[in-house]
Amino acid sequence: MTLLGTAVDPWGNQKIAFEGEVTINRKDYGLNWNAALEAGGFLVGDDVKISLSIQAAAAK
Repeated sequence: MTLLGTAVDPWGNQKIAFEGEVTINRKDYGLNWNAALEAGGFLVGDDVKISLSIQAAAAK
């Protein structure tokens, strides 16, 4: 995760923003289905990239 920064919006609310990325192997979670392609290779790759963009407001 990367902290993008903090700010105060026009209504005086404190905001904070993060972005992050992680790659997981789908087979680690029991997702083993796949299909071979005629040209070679497989239909579904093993790696899944998860990207997050989070903006949060402080509770009052």
